Amino acid sequence: MNNKLKDLRNEKGEAISPILPEEVKNYLIDIDGTVTEDVPNEEPERMATCEPFADALEILNKWHEEGHFITFFTSRTENHREVTEIWLAKHNFKYHGLLMGKPRGGNYHWIDNHIVRATRFHGKFTDLIVKKKSIEVFER
Repeated sequence: MNNKLKDLRNEKGEAISPILPEEVKNYLIDIDGTVTEDVPNEEPERMATCEPFADALEILNKWHEEGHFITFFTSRTENHREVTEIWLAKHNFKYHGLLMGKPRGGNYHWIDNHIVRATRFHGKFTDLIVKKKSIEVFER
């Protein structure tokens, strides 16, 4: 990924966090309930046997092939990393990273100095479309 990052500098000429070109997306994608059935951490034996949603596998691998970055971001714990990596490989998911330990419970509110776009999953992966919505922002 680093070969696509653009170096940036602030008004003092100091390096600041680099960014990807606008046409390249950094997808952070949940696993349970999003690319496969909703398996809670309390039932880890199901993690090895659940099946992926076919549309999720197809779309995510397409996005990967188009040059976007796929990182799975899951509430599964580090104890579940091995079973998760084996499951992703078994089902041929193409991805760049796997972040464990996402806070559980939903109601996420992500605050960042970079552009963040959130898309709630409602049961089917398709190509994304553009819609205008109201959002919460910091007052300037």
